[in-house]
Amino acid sequence: MAAPKRGRNASAPSKPGRSLALILIAIVALTGGMFASGHKTPRLGIDLAGGTSITLKAKADQGSAINKANMDTAVDIMNRRVNGLGVSEAEVQTQGSDNIIVNIPKGTNSKEAQEQVGTTAKLYFRPVLAQEASGPAGSPSPSASTGGSSSPKPSASPSSSASSKQKGSSSGSPSPTATATSQGRAVTDALKAGSTPSPSGSASGSGKPSPSPSASSGSGSGADTKQLQAQYAALDCTKPADRAKAGKNVKPGDPTVACGQVDKAWYKYLLGPAGVDGTEVKKAQAVFDTQGASGWQVQMTFTKTGADKFADITGELAKNQQPQNEFGIVLDGEVVSSPFVRQAITGGQAEISGSFQQEEAQGLANMLSYGALPLSFQEQSVTTVTAALGGEQLHAGLLAGAIGLALVVIYLVVYYRGLSVVAMASLLVSAMLTYLIMTLLGPAIGFALNLPAVCGAIVAIGITADSFIVYFERIRDEIREGRTLRPAVERAWPRARRTILVSDFVSFLAAAVLFIVTVGKVRGFAFTLGLTTVLDVVVVFFFTKPLMTLLARRKFFANGHKWSGLDPKSLGAKPPLRRTRRPAGPAAGSVDTKEA
Repeated sequence: MAAPKRGRNASAPSKPGRSLALILIAIVALTGGMFASGHKTPRLGIDLAGGTSITLKAKADQGSAINKANMDTAVDIMNRRVNGLGVSEAEVQTQGSDNIIVNIPKGTNSKEAQEQVGTTAKLYFRPVLAQEASGPAGSPSPSASTGGSSSPKPSASPSSSASSKQKGSSSGSPSPTATATSQGRAVTDALKAGSTPSPSGSASGSGKPSPSPSASSGSGSGADTKQLQAQYAALDCTKPADRAKAGKNVKPGDPTVACGQVDKAWYKYLLGPAGVDGTEVKKAQAVFDTQGASGWQVQMTFTKTGADKFADITGELAKNQQPQNEFGIVLDGEVVSSPFVRQAITGGQAEISGSFQQEEAQGLANMLSYGALPLSFQEQSVTTVTAALGGEQLHAGLLAGAIGLALVVIYLVVYYRGLSVVAMASLLVSAMLTYLIMTLLGPAIGFALNLPAVCGAIVAIGITADSFIVYFERIRDEIREGRTLRPAVERAWPRARRTILVSDFVSFLAAAVLFIVTVGKVRGFAFTLGLTTVLDVVVVFFFTKPLMTLLARRKFFANGHKWSGLDPKSLGAKPPLRRTRRPAGPAAGSVDTKEA
């Protein structure tokens, strides 16, 4: 009877060279992608790079539901507000179904940003007193005389009227005319009276409103009138700083200046006191005119008070010449549209028609319906970090990670000796993959490495080391049972693999639940923890196991050197299993010596 072959029950050895080649190819490919993208370091979050982070929670207390459409509308409006502060690289994004995260980088007035973002701003209907293309030093641009005439304006009329309307600009935004700068005394008189200008006012050819000799008389303050005219003359809407300051902290009953954009060109406006408040718009919706040729239009329904006010202001505006027959729809100090009026609009219903696209009509309808934001928001958290403090936090996080890694390495060297080389090489590969993927995720999905994410990476060191320890202990158990290293490596793998997968699945499940139920920066911790857990499985399967298979063929490990960490004597190994077997026959003396 032939003796059994050594390692007969061991699992078939894998092809370690192929697995190691796959890992190497992945690292090279990710490195090439990193250099090709131009991002060589992970994108840092607000808490590390410095800036302000605001977490807002939506509340359905304005008669509107919390849904994707309303949340996207709120994000667009908040983006415009943040950009109005002159901020670059700001981020406004939804998180979950009812949260919005606003990340504003360093160099921004955090108090001003906190006041403007998340508040339901006022929407006003103001009569247009003057308008012109905005250029340096408040002078009209060379195209001011033709830019308006070539772009007809949207018109406002009773929604029940079937009369034809002029087509508006493609953006549905204000479209100044060639006579925008010919206001002269009429503008001054309108500012004094605090109402819409009279059509009998004389026009002058000057490029801006000229002050009247009688500007100091009347009910209005002459000094205030001159100051407002000076602001209008100096306003340059092509500058973000000027746009942010235009009309700031102006009361509804006072005239003001504002900016508006038409076909990617900026225009400045001189506006009269607010005639109708945006809250007096009961409903606004974008509809498609299937019977006429106006296409998409915005239909408005006013409250009873708003209907009376709107009838009064449109009745006055219809008597005037363009552009003084227009009313500006002002949101957050910016003119989003300025349709002209052809007749008094009564009955509490009106429509704004022009060459609107569907998205433009729906956007204007949302602004009119909600006064600004479709939902109200409550601040959940506001975090302001200076660049210096962010650098200190990053330094402290990296120091903590280095200390944790050093303690893990010391433990591995003391306890596992030669096997610590395998563990440290695996940790190095895992760190490289984590760094490369985090760097690529920055430009790909906007991932930012914040302080909780750094903590998640530090915690992952222990999770990754735990997988190595499980495998090493399984190998040691096989050696204690009397097997040599090569079959021990293969036999230990199925048992260790099952334990590693279960452990990593629990960690990944915890990270996934934490990512779903939390908001703010805690999600960075959950995301990093989940990512490193997945990478742990990849490294153990495609690097640690193949590397261990190769080292088992080296004499240093195969012969059980005392510094290899696999010395049978140190581990208390039993005699080989084949020498402890009892014969199947009735007498021990009949056992063949060769078989024994």
